[in-house]
Amino acid sequence: MDVFTYLAQGLAVAAQPGNLLFAGIGVLLGTLVGILPGISPSLTVALLLPVTFKLDPTGSLIMFAGIYFGGMYGSSTTAILINTPGEAASIATAIEGHRMARAGRAGQALATAAIGSFVAGTLATVGLALLAPVLVDLAVQFGPWDYFALMVLAFVTVSATFGDSTLRGLTSLALGIGLGLIGIDKLTGQARLTFGVPEMLDGIQVTTLAVGLFAMGETFFSAAKFTGVHDTIEAVKGGLRMTATDWKRSWKAWLRGTALGFPIGALPAGGAEVPTLLSYTVERKLTDHQDEFGRGAIEGVAGPEAANNAAATGTLVPLLTLGLPTSATAAMMLAGFQQYGLVPGPLLFADKPDLVWGLVASLFIGNVMLLVLNLPLIGIWVRLLKLPQPWLYAGILVFAAMGTLAANPSIVELAMLVVFGLVGFAMRCHDYPVAPMIVGLILGPMAESQFRRAMQMSLGDPLVFVSHPGSAALLVLAAAALVAPFVFKGLRKMGGADE
Repeated sequence: MDVFTYLAQGLAVAAQPGNLLFAGIGVLLGTLVGILPGISPSLTVALLLPVTFKLDPTGSLIMFAGIYFGGMYGSSTTAILINTPGEAASIATAIEGHRMARAGRAGQALATAAIGSFVAGTLATVGLALLAPVLVDLAVQFGPWDYFALMVLAFVTVSATFGDSTLRGLTSLALGIGLGLIGIDKLTGQARLTFGVPEMLDGIQVTTLAVGLFAMGETFFSAAKFTGVHDTIEAVKGGLRMTATDWKRSWKAWLRGTALGFPIGALPAGGAEVPTLLSYTVERKLTDHQDEFGRGAIEGVAGPEAANNAAATGTLVPLLTLGLPTSATAAMMLAGFQQYGLVPGPLLFADKPDLVWGLVASLFIGNVMLLVLNLPLIGIWVRLLKLPQPWLYAGILVFAAMGTLAANPSIVELAMLVVFGLVGFAMRCHDYPVAPMIVGLILGPMAESQFRRAMQMSLGDPLVFVSHPGSAALLVLAAAALVAPFVFKGLRKMGGADE
């Protein structure tokens, strides 16, 4: 069965009324959280994890994907109107977008961002559908040593990708792996690190850790920074209609942004920040309107926004085919899969094809919904920017506590939620990324299981990890990814000393 047959089946799943409703809710929620300050898509998915644990897995994951892409779109609105990017990937959009808004062209900036997101998301989804089966066929041939090496590569790249310090990322990862050791050992049946607490025999629930670190920790951190001063919001003047010149200057930027965003986002150490800034640089080099850059060039909005959305779609390639998250929201979606007892990877494509291809096909529908729903609702989104932030913080804390208790009604679970919230707050204050901790909790036990299987099959010979070409190549890549940040930092220092 070819890719297009799978996609047709996936569209049939995604077009079911219930799944369409989930997609619409996800898109609207994502846009809302992308616009509101202090709330990220990863925080929202974390909040919804305990609430959706009894819902249909396909619908819930479609909703999470809608939140992801809606959040990417919504962050461009705040970047353009108040010069405050909701996500790091919208920094490039803010450079030209806010200047366009101050010049009375906010409508055109919002329109090119929305249409560029639609074009890039659609093309990148086609790329996802074509590339995923190739990686799945490759991953099916993996042995336990290959999977362990892949997990090591994931640990290193995740630690290097999130935050500014590889060492801090590795520290966060180590904490997550340590938490993953708590509970009953599946091979020996022995209790580990439970300290006599019966509720800990099942291990640390990923939903409790995710809600504590992301929802409560982020809320504490945002509330601590709140000054009571509201940002100035630029009015949307003159409607959203783009002129023929705007279209002419935007369409090539959309395609170039897609070409940069998708492949970089699909890399294990990808993400959206690099391709968006790279797209801005490329558009600045190629434009015939050099004098407008820095004063509101539409290419500087069109290219980065297309790269942003394409990269977001690209992150689903390693997530679905190999189980590797390359963004905070992808890490939360990985937690969502685990919540339903699902493990992203080649077996998921074989065991749950309706779920996987329904999720992929829903991206087409979600992109259409983003375009159709959000431009007419821009007035509502602008008014929501005036919502008092203390109300948001209080609502998030209440919702986090209620959702966690609904999923796991236990005083111990609530106490752990508060502890993880305080840990998340402390990590944010000291610039430690929290996403690697979630990844460590999820992938740590998997890595341990594959390591022990490999050692059993090799009769205890550790050279098994370097004697197979696949695992050896992955370990070399992991070592290179670990050393590269320190090398680049040293080269920058040497370059500064030479000057």
